[in-house]
Amino acid sequence: MTRPTPLKILGWSLAALLALILLLVILVLTFDWNRARPYINEKVSASTGRTFVIGGDLHVKWQQGLQTEPGWRRYVPRPVISAQDVRMSNPDWVTIGPQLASAKRIDVALHPLPLLQHKVVLTDLALEAPQIALQRRADGSNSWTLKDNGPSAWDVEIQRMAFGDGAIRYLDEGIALDVRAKVSSTAPDATPGGAPVEKYGIAFTLGGSYRQAPVTGGGKAGAVLSLTDKHTVYPVQAHAVLGKNKASIDGTLTDPRSLSGIDLQLSLAGASMADLYPLTGVLLPETPDYATRGRLLGKKDGASWNWTYQDFKGTVGQSDLAGTLQYLPRQPRPLLRGEVTSQQLRLEDLGPSIGADSNAQKQARGKAPVQPDGKALPVEQFNTSKWNALDADVKFTGKKLVRTHDIPLKDILANIRMQDKVLSLTPLNFGMAGGDITSNITLDGRQKTIAAQAKVAARRLKIRELFPKLQSMQASFGEVYGDAALTGHGNSISAILASANGELAATVSEGSVSQFMLELAGLNLANAVFVKIFGDKQVHLNCLASDFAVKNGQADVRRFVLDTDTAVVNITGNVNLANETLDLDVRPRTKGPRIITLRTPLYAKGTFKHPDVGPQKGPLALKAGAAAALATIVTPLAALLPLINVDKAPDTDCAAVMAQANATRKAPTSPATHAPAKKVSEADIQKAQQEKKQ
Repeated sequence: MTRPTPLKILGWSLAALLALILLLVILVLTFDWNRARPYINEKVSASTGRTFVIGGDLHVKWQQGLQTEPGWRRYVPRPVISAQDVRMSNPDWVTIGPQLASAKRIDVALHPLPLLQHKVVLTDLALEAPQIALQRRADGSNSWTLKDNGPSAWDVEIQRMAFGDGAIRYLDEGIALDVRAKVSSTAPDATPGGAPVEKYGIAFTLGGSYRQAPVTGGGKAGAVLSLTDKHTVYPVQAHAVLGKNKASIDGTLTDPRSLSGIDLQLSLAGASMADLYPLTGVLLPETPDYATRGRLLGKKDGASWNWTYQDFKGTVGQSDLAGTLQYLPRQPRPLLRGEVTSQQLRLEDLGPSIGADSNAQKQARGKAPVQPDGKALPVEQFNTSKWNALDADVKFTGKKLVRTHDIPLKDILANIRMQDKVLSLTPLNFGMAGGDITSNITLDGRQKTIAAQAKVAARRLKIRELFPKLQSMQASFGEVYGDAALTGHGNSISAILASANGELAATVSEGSVSQFMLELAGLNLANAVFVKIFGDKQVHLNCLASDFAVKNGQADVRRFVLDTDTAVVNITGNVNLANETLDLDVRPRTKGPRIITLRTPLYAKGTFKHPDVGPQKGPLALKAGAAAALATIVTPLAALLPLINVDKAPDTDCAAVMAQANATRKAPTSPATHAPAKKVSEADIQKAQQEKKQ
């Protein structure tokens, strides 16, 4: 008997293998795969925990490998599985449709050799009319999490994917989002050199609602297959109309399967910030048209997200803002920090949105209490209950702040800090009326009643610019300097001032003021009539110095003197900030003879809102009685004698009056380091006058 040679054994083995492959191919080609559908449906349903159905025809054909594959692998035939009417069910609680996913037809090309290594390689996956319905409940549970069967011994790789005329619906009850998208795969973009670049793989159009506001839009996104990669950077570009607002994004998402980072150029615009309510849930007032654009960066830190709005620029009406803001959700309170700049802010644009509109405007919107009759100081309450919701550290720099009917502010610098319900503006500096205001303000809201501190310094304020709308002051000049250091307790400006303690001081440098206003204050009726007929003249102002001591809401005049070339005016008394009442004694004294004068001590009483200013009845009655007696007894001309002022008031040595003010101005102007000017006493002035005479 002839023994087979090894060559024959190898030949027969190869022949048997080829016969087996041929038999397998014939079996695959001739087998009715529809008989396998019940088995496949049962196994997939058991594995996923969802009902899986191949409702249409199922067949398999063979095709040659791709020409792009290297070596002999391109000649290895591979099966192409086609299934029609494929569906996978949603959980029973889903309200947007019974099917999680469905497709009219699915074609899958399978590489057979990697199966030997427990790896499923799908060289091509094509979907016809895919439909996907995803829903997330308010508690965070979702419809796309399938049965957990533990780690799998098989790996799955999809090399290419294409689909057309797809549709996706996503309902998120937690954020009130219900959106529908029509999706289709796109061809790769071409570079100038002609090489394809697969930055975007799908295109979509949007429709639906967000917080009951209509949503429409569209855009492009990366290839669907890239979502299966770990730590992928997924590109997205979209635009949408959200209610009455327009938004667009262009950037990337890091690891979309378990989102860990966002880097988007964000643009948002609309006719009014009030239209943002459906999107943000925050009730904002009506504003002029707004727009903003910047880079939105989000980074996941554990279970929370850190957000940065970087290099943004925005406008509201004719106002502008720019800068970078960062939101950190730390404990016990989140922190908002950054820097914001502006070339122009108009309170007419921003007032309602930042709470800077007037009480009258707020009352018109039903947002402010009616100011009590007789009260001039603001009584609107600070709402400190929300101060512990956020800490803040924001630096603001503004070129110009325009107030509707008031003097504009320039070169604003404010460091705004909120820490543990303590709001501080340290500093709050700005230019005003040609001068400068520097201040440090602190409002401590940790207790039921706010504890307030304020230190303010005013330097070089021009009188003319302080009263731009007073016709009689248009030709006035001179500069005002002032200092204030006050503390108080209360939940409104009125209440804080009613309990205030501290000091107030102000001086006016040499300059000119309206003679008409001074004559009215002195009741020189003849001169007042003369000036009204022939025009307003200016009186040289030598100096003005005032000094108040404030205790429990009452400001007592320690010194108040006004010296001009024609008169000296001294004021004593007090101003009650709690009751908003005046109790002042005004003593004008003429420096030279004056015909037809009614100069007599004046009183200033009444309230801030309804002041009562007039001559004190005693001295004025004496003058009037003397004039009447002389007119009766001697001659009518003699009646003028009591009205002729021959008493000459001594000149005030303004050098002494201004000395302390000059010393204060030369000291550091930071409100944290300087104190109000020391009062100038009557003895100081008399001493200076004696030295001058000698």
